[in-house]
Amino acid sequence: MKKIEKELEGGGGGERDGNRKSEKDLSWIPKVIKKRVCTIFVEDSSSNGALCQCGGARELHVSTDACDGVVGQWDSAQHTSEYPTDAFGELEFAGAGRRHSPFLRLSHDTHPDNVYSLMTNQWGLPIPNLVVSVVGGEGKDKVKTWVREVIRQGLVRAAQSTGAWIMTAGLREGVGRCVGEAVRDHCATASSLSQAKVIAVGVAPWGLIHQRQQLINPQGSFPARYYVQNMPHDACCLDNNHQAFLLVDDGSVGHRGCETKFRANLEDFISHQRTGIWGSGSIEIPVLCVLIAGDAAMLERVDLSLQNSTPWLVLAGSGPAADLIAGILRDLNTPLTPPVSPTLQSAAGEAREINSAELRDRVAARIKKQFPLGNQVEKLVDQALSIYQNRELITVFHGDQEGQDDFDTVILKALVRAAKRDSNDASEYTEELKLAVAWNRVDIAKSELFNGDVHWRYEDLEDSMTDALVNDKPQFVRLFVENGLNILDYLTYHRLERLYGSLSDCTLVHSFLQRRLQERVGLAASQTQLSFTPDENSSLKIPMNTTTNSSAAQQITLYEVSRVLHEIMKDVCQPLYYGPLGLDQGVNSRKAMKHVNKLLLNESPYQKQHCATPWVALFIWAVLQNRREMSIYFWEMAGESVLSALAGCKILRELSKSETETENKLSMKELAQTFENLAHDVFSECDQSDESRSYKLLIRQSSVWGGATCLQMATAADARLFFSHDGVQNLLSEIWWGDMDSNTEVWKLVLSFFLPPFIFSNLISFREHDNNEKDEEHEQGKEFDSVEGVESLAEVINTEEEVEENSALKGNPEGPNADTQKRPFIFRRWRQFWFAPVTSFLGNVLTYFLFLFLFAYVLLVDFKPPPPNGPAPSELVLYFWVFTLVCEEIRQTFFVGSTSLVQRMKLYIQDIWNKCDLTAILLFILGLILRMFPWSYNFGRAVMCVDYMVFTLRLIHIFAVHKQLGPKIIIVGKMVKDVFFFLFFLGVWLMAYGVANQALIYSYDSRPGWITRRVFYRPYMHIYGQIPLDEIDADIEYGKDCTDNVTLINDGAEPCPQSEANWLVLILLSVYLLVTNILLVNLLIAMFSYTFNKVQEHSDVYWKFQRYNLIVEYHSRPCLAPPLIIISHLHIFIKRVIWRVPSVKIQHFMLKLKGKEASWLNTWESTLKENLLSIQGKKQRESDTERLKRTSTKVDNVLKQMVEIRDHDRRLRKLESEVEYCSNALSWIVEALSQSDLIKKASPPPPPPSKGIASKGSTFRRRKLR
Repeated sequence: MKKIEKELEGGGGGERDGNRKSEKDLSWIPKVIKKRVCTIFVEDSSSNGALCQCGGARELHVSTDACDGVVGQWDSAQHTSEYPTDAFGELEFAGAGRRHSPFLRLSHDTHPDNVYSLMTNQWGLPIPNLVVSVVGGEGKDKVKTWVREVIRQGLVRAAQSTGAWIMTAGLREGVGRCVGEAVRDHCATASSLSQAKVIAVGVAPWGLIHQRQQLINPQGSFPARYYVQNMPHDACCLDNNHQAFLLVDDGSVGHRGCETKFRANLEDFISHQRTGIWGSGSIEIPVLCVLIAGDAAMLERVDLSLQNSTPWLVLAGSGPAADLIAGILRDLNTPLTPPVSPTLQSAAGEAREINSAELRDRVAARIKKQFPLGNQVEKLVDQALSIYQNRELITVFHGDQEGQDDFDTVILKALVRAAKRDSNDASEYTEELKLAVAWNRVDIAKSELFNGDVHWRYEDLEDSMTDALVNDKPQFVRLFVENGLNILDYLTYHRLERLYGSLSDCTLVHSFLQRRLQERVGLAASQTQLSFTPDENSSLKIPMNTTTNSSAAQQITLYEVSRVLHEIMKDVCQPLYYGPLGLDQGVNSRKAMKHVNKLLLNESPYQKQHCATPWVALFIWAVLQNRREMSIYFWEMAGESVLSALAGCKILRELSKSETETENKLSMKELAQTFENLAHDVFSECDQSDESRSYKLLIRQSSVWGGATCLQMATAADARLFFSHDGVQNLLSEIWWGDMDSNTEVWKLVLSFFLPPFIFSNLISFREHDNNEKDEEHEQGKEFDSVEGVESLAEVINTEEEVEENSALKGNPEGPNADTQKRPFIFRRWRQFWFAPVTSFLGNVLTYFLFLFLFAYVLLVDFKPPPPNGPAPSELVLYFWVFTLVCEEIRQTFFVGSTSLVQRMKLYIQDIWNKCDLTAILLFILGLILRMFPWSYNFGRAVMCVDYMVFTLRLIHIFAVHKQLGPKIIIVGKMVKDVFFFLFFLGVWLMAYGVANQALIYSYDSRPGWITRRVFYRPYMHIYGQIPLDEIDADIEYGKDCTDNVTLINDGAEPCPQSEANWLVLILLSVYLLVTNILLVNLLIAMFSYTFNKVQEHSDVYWKFQRYNLIVEYHSRPCLAPPLIIISHLHIFIKRVIWRVPSVKIQHFMLKLKGKEASWLNTWESTLKENLLSIQGKKQRESDTERLKRTSTKVDNVLKQMVEIRDHDRRLRKLESEVEYCSNALSWIVEALSQSDLIKKASPPPPPPSKGIASKGSTFRRRKLR
């Protein structure tokens, strides 16, 4: 350990960035840890000189010091040499979807001190409270069922309660595989808050591992992808359920046992390390070895550990070695040497020799019985006697005396048992497996087909996996993946296309895909007709291509899938599958279809490629079909959990809008809400674990999802619940306030805004970033942060454009923050205040009020006549002010974002407040043009007045950021929708009453203006109580001058109301007022009340969701407000157009992570996701439903036992009847013999058995007396 600390201290001179720090941490491993390579060839006589006794070929021994025939036995210490290790880092099992497992190749004589320090300090494994070392049970032999149950129900559960390490051989075979599966299952049910965690550590021989070349990398592998496919039956691969691997190397190849001594030394070293319950450090770590089965060589392993005083637990009945030790301890009950008196030394020596000889004979006989073909019996006897001498450290457990039957099978179990009698080849079980998939009996498949007896190959599971996917059998998909199916090798792009082609015709996605397919096929047909000419070349080539590849061209391809996904996802992300097709992201659809058709004319090379992200591809495939359980499972296995869940939510909500069936629509919405909840819960776990890292998770660009971020996907998916999370809001608040304290009062901002010297006082608190101190604090406890490019959030969202310019023009390698730290305090504090989005917002609010004041002043006081008398200077200032607003809208439309110009314009128009801005600007331009001419001056003034109202309404959006006003604005917006529904009903009644009223009272008045006023305006005013009875009730005389002359009326005279239908007019007025004032108005109040109560509960959620857009807008805005914003626009124009300096602010809240940083962030997210799933799984198992299921299972077992008891009772009664018959027959025989002359009359018959022992005793006494 001291050697490791010295290497860590001497790695470099004060390097601060993460990548160099990481390289320094890993550089000591090849210096300290060595590997073994056989350098002297010792011929193996059984291989005809082709192999060395180490197991390696002759050509692998580069040394010229070959000693063929000189050395009789190969020895690792003499014939191997040490070299720096070339296999270490993190191990990723291809397709397993698990967290990365650290691994290390090391020499068999490596000191355990260095290894234990590496495991606890560098790998981050928790210090164990218990170490359970499981030995034996290796190879392809069957593990007994009761042993499996002991491991699962007893060993792992006990280890989990204490937080233990379980050390195994680490291979996917025998007991090691059982332990790995048990640890996986129990860790999945453990609470993430529990401090007790079971860690499965594999200590495997390096030369025995199949495909070990994949792990070799002298610089370290992060990660090393471990592919195992079509493994030979006698080969051994690493088990993917272990959390760490120590690969022991003694230079041999294909030999077992080289790790025995190292493992015993490691166990002995750990047993002397101090720890306590929950890490108190008060006691030594207990180490327990468990022996399961084992061969003759296992006796040496047990003896070696017993000499180190390591206790052992032997499972009697599990196998030869365990049975041998249990039998020896049971038979040899007498002590090895009797008590010796000091005065009888010679006699004691003779007795010891005799006793030892007898014991050796007994032990040898038992060894020959257990290992009849074994050699070196004397050596085994010595080891057995040595084990017997340490019998106090051995505990024997007889687990085979308790049988358990946890499975209920009928027909399929009999078929599988019949197949087991013939062969253990997996091909014999293919039909049974397909039958299990068809019947959906995953329980029988687990118990009979995937219990370790059958060696399943990839080809055996491939077809069944496809059947399980197509037929929606997620439990079988999980089972196949857990039992060796490599999803990376399985899912090629061609198979993915076949999966999309297998969609049901009734699904919505199938119709979308078929529509895009018809477009491509139609374009291909038109191209064929246009390109077909009567010359010889075309007449020969085109028919041949179309006939040979027409079927392939008419199948669904990745292009159709990409088009459908792009239509669903909109502009959130780039097309997902354009890369394998060789398409650029910005290509139009027609060129893309031509390229795909040309690609399909020949054999498509992309179809043979393996999918880069198989779990994500299957997740999308399942989500598009609205398959709940399967999509959730694929989400669990896929990476980037938060973003994937939000993407699933987005897809389902978009599909639900097009779905016509109510049931499917509701299920889509429900599943979408489930994924939003999962995204919320996973991010909650991330935020609780590390706040700063969770911020990076929100703004990280994903290469898997086409460059999208979590915030973008949540906005597109309308994930209000996700946005309402405190972590998201804290990020937005931190961005909003910049480097200022988020609790700063508004009056302090206003005061500092108008009196800038207060910026340099302590009136406002600012966050000061000291990167050096941060690195020193976090480097000790967080391995994820030791990477180049890991920046604080303030650096990621930095809006200092001057810093961008310097870093881009000068090529500053230290990043923007270095330039910021070199500035004087005055400049740094000035920029921290003025470049904060909240300051920009405050400036825009204040200047907007000034703008409205200036606008109102111009309209009310200083609106001059047309030129040459006007406009006034104040009006010219207003024109310039609006011009700066127009420049800002142009900047937001054409210079914000990284998408195409058309997409930017679409995004700009989609926002309702942008529409409001565009309307206000267009109205202002119209009013400006009209007021310049005398003939349209008044109309231009009217347009200006309306435009002022539009500009004033724009204040609503500005105050949406307020915590109290924001939710109320949301409620008002919802109520406006209710008003439109109310106006529809009101318009119907208003039109009906207005037309009838006008026709009955003023039928001779044909003036259009007055007709419109009496039909629409007057009935509308009736609602508010303005009812002119003198104009409606003709029977009332008011002495008002009126006329019935049409000519006078057309000249402007007041018409007289007609009294012929006066009664009908009054009735219509009463009905109209009853409906509008009582019915419709109260209906509107009820709608407002319902909307208020409904939205009030979630108004905070709605407001937090809409707050994001406002923050993004002001984060991208220049610090200066209109009209001074023109200075910032000129500055931006010079930098972007003339200097060609790229802007970070073009990409809103986007962070590009590459290499180790991205990998570690994904690993951290996956780890927390697994913790969350463990908690949820535990809660589900503790629910009442699951308890009822378990109770039902127990009742079924009791009923089975009752049936067995009845059967036993029936058999006992039958036996009693037979015994009674035999008793009667014997009585008859005795009586017949007593009456015959064959026996003496004086001899009495034997007593009946019912008289018992007393009768026997009396009979014996009578015989003795006679």
